[in-house]
Amino acid sequence: MEKVNGIGGVFFLAKNPDGLSRWYREYLGVESAPPTYDAAPWRQDAGPTVFAPFPESTTYFGEARRTWMVNFRVRDLDAMTAQLREAGITVDVDPEPYPNGRFARLHDPEGNPIELWQPMGRDDR
Repeated sequence: MEKVNGIGGVFFLAKNPDGLSRWYREYLGVESAPPTYDAAPWRQDAGPTVFAPFPESTTYFGEARRTWMVNFRVRDLDAMTAQLREAGITVDVDPEPYPNGRFARLHDPEGNPIELWQPMGRDDR
């Protein structure tokens, strides 16, 4: 059976697409879609990716009107959260280490939830 081999993009609506693109680039290092077909898109490091639909009754994303959340893998959660906090961005680190790694939560300027994940253990191989 043929299968997909990764995430090709994340697409969502924004009130201020240009401003939000700048925020993601400046604070998380995520480049937005290139302006031409000749320019290279953002490339992510190889690693585990979780694809998980949630029940519509979940509170995991925060506000009930939020229907999606991006989880970004990070190499060093402590360094990343320190950098974000230095920039004045509120980040909540989950104090519990899980078998698959450590997590933190923040929101982009439009209130969209973001989860940061530092994988560890067998999922990090």
